[in-house]
Order: sequence, then C-alpha cells, then structure tokens
Amino acid sequence: MQASKKSKKRQAATGPAGSPNKSSRWPFFLLIMVGLAVLVFFMLREKPANQNSTPLGSSVPGGDLGSAVQVLKGRWLRPDGGYVLEIRNVSADGKIEAGYFNPRPINVAKAEMSQEGPVTRVFIELRDKGYDGSTYTLVYDPGSDQFKGIYYQATLQQRFDVFFVRMK
Repeated sequence: MQASKKSKKRQAATGPAGSPNKSSRWPFFLLIMVGLAVLVFFMLREKPANQNSTPLGSSVPGGDLGSAVQVLKGRWLRPDGGYVLEIRNVSADGKIEAGYFNPRPINVAKAEMSQEGPVTRVFIELRDKGYDGSTYTLVYDPGSDQFKGIYYQATLQQRFDVFFVRMK
C-alpha cells in the first residue's frame, strides 16, 4: 500500500511515463516570455540616427524647414585659415549649391543637408588637387549662428574640429 502511494505522488509530479508535469514548465516559459518582451522593448526604443532623419519637403516637429534652409544661405568663414564656404541654394531634396575657397575656388563634388528633428546637418565633399576626398561634416548651431563639426583632410588622413562664422 505504501509503495502505491509513493508511485502515485511521483506520477502526479512527473506525469505519465516520467515526463515533467506541465505545471513545472511554467517558470521556464515565463522566463522566455520576459526575455522576449525586454528584447522587443529595447529594439523599439533605440533607433539608428538615420531613421530620425527627415527628408526635405516633410514637416519637422517643432521647427520650420523652410527657415532652416534659408538660414544656411550665405558666406561662412573658417577663422583658423581664412577658408570660405558659400551656400548659394538648397533644393527640396537637400542638395546644396555651394562653393569653397582657399582663397582660390576648390571643387565641391557633393554638398547636401539633412534635418534630424531640430538639428540641421550639412555635408560637403571636396574633389580637387590636394583636397581629393576631404569632407566637412557640420551641424548648424542657431544659438551662435555658426557651423560646428569635423573637417576630414583626406591627404593627411586626419580629422580636425572646426567651425564657420557667418560673414556679414
């Protein structure tokens, strides 16, 4: 009689033929579900910077894209060397018509802007003798009315912190 009570208890805990009872699997299932929920939460929470980029012609929350484009136009001086960046026009697709001078004209191969929320970014690529592949990656700072960013000098393969002030 005692043996049959023990075997019934064992069968209740493990189920028929020694397989685990479903009630003993729930902690493992719960752990898996919590792990998946945490993973989904972090995947939805973190977006790469390029997903926040707003194409020109779209509305910008908290900012006026038209005024962001207009404020870029003009001549900008890099005080540490007398370099001049001239932004003549910005098209609806973000392409910039620009000139770069040191003091002679340097070919601007690519110039474009993007808007990421309230942040206005400008990218300039130079292609000329001594400048082949050199780039500016700049952010417009409305508080100081300056461009601030990085100049990559391709020939030297060096990066420099730079800024441009508006020429009046």
